[in-house]
Formats: sequence, structure tokens, C-alpha cells
Amino acid sequence: MAIKLFDAELKLMNVLWDEGEATAKRLAEILAKRVGWSKTTTYTIIKRCIEKGALGRSEPNFVCRPIVSIEDVREYETNELIKKMYDGAADQLVASILGRGSLSMDEIGRLKDLINEMEGRL
Repeated sequence: MAIKLFDAELKLMNVLWDEGEATAKRLAEILAKRVGWSKTTTYTIIKRCIEKGALGRSEPNFVCRPIVSIEDVREYETNELIKKMYDGAADQLVASILGRGSLSMDEIGRLKDLINEMEGRL
């Protein structure tokens, strides 16, 4: 499911992805500690995420649960970045990442494994 989440919405969704589900009250408590949000701010962001179809809510106790997965959001955001910054050329994004020179040997190994796996599917 393709969905654009803004920074505040991502903060809320990250809590839900970690928790699995939580009451709105619990979300407000967690986000007050993590980012200093008021209860009103948290409830406003919950409402926006419900309207976008990112989370669902059930009664009793206003229990919130993620509808969209973190993988779906990452895929959407990555595709948008590739379109916006690299004219749709994913290899240019990878070249940019590799050109930074800050990858660990473990990260390089995982990239090699991914490439080998992809080649095996072709």
C-alpha cells in the first residue's frame, strides 16, 4: 500500500510498529516522553494517520493498530527519492551510497548478498 507519511506521522507509526498496538492514551504517554508532545498533538496525529489509512482504531479504549507496514512505507519513500533525486535511476542512488565510503564490511557483505540473490532470480 503506497502511503506518504510526514515526520510527525512517522514518529507515531514507529511507536505503533514497535508496540504492535496501543491505546491512544498509551501513545500519548510514550510520545510525551520521547518527543515532548501534548496529548492533543498526539491525538491530532492519530486522526491524520487514520484518515490516511495508516492506522486503524477500535473500541473500547481507543486501541490503535498499524494498517500499513514499515516495509510498505520504506518502499514508497525510497521510490519517491529515486524519482525525485535520481530521475528514476536506482543505480544512481546505490552509486551515491557507495560513493560516501562510509559502509562497514558487514553492510557491503549484505549488499553483495542482495545482488547475488537478485541475479539468481533473473
